[in-house]
Amino acid sequence: MAHATRTAPPFYGLMAEFDSAQALLDAARKVGDAGYTKTDAYSPFPIHGLAEALGFRERAVAPIVLMGGIAGALTGYGLCYWTSVIAWLMNSGCRPYHSWVSFIPPTFEVTILFAALSAVFGMLALNGLPQPYHPVFNAPRFSQATQDAFFLAIEAGDPKFDATATKRFLSGLHAREVVQVEN
Repeated sequence: MAHATRTAPPFYGLMAEFDSAQALLDAARKVGDAGYTKTDAYSPFPIHGLAEALGFRERAVAPIVLMGGIAGALTGYGLCYWTSVIAWLMNSGCRPYHSWVSFIPPTFEVTILFAALSAVFGMLALNGLPQPYHPVFNAPRFSQATQDAFFLAIEAGDPKFDATATKRFLSGLHAREVVQVEN
């Protein structure tokens, strides 16, 4: 039994330019409803509801921050315990060696530090950053995405992608222009 292997497409995908933020949002909803999953939108400002229209629903940074905070709490408390009870026994003021109440402020500070660092590095890793080059930079008018243009891209790696059908579909969404994005 032969298995069909999907070869890498010769180009990145198709990009459509829209006249307004509302047109981009409507197009993103229709693209999602049509079953496309590997899409992205580019806009000069945030558009409320665009992330949901594109299907971004994951909350993957929160568990990373939680694990970083737990690791920070264990590290902070463990460091206080090790220095006060194991490494440097010093009885000052007849207090117990394991005085957990005095361990709270350093434990809290290390918890916040580890959680914040895990949030930053987890976000960068999940976003694939830093990314100095992306194929959409090859689109002719993409430099306008930071000024006054709105773009919607569908990757060629999408399971539903067919170059002619997808271009016809994007053109039917009242796009100003649909271009092929080279790798």
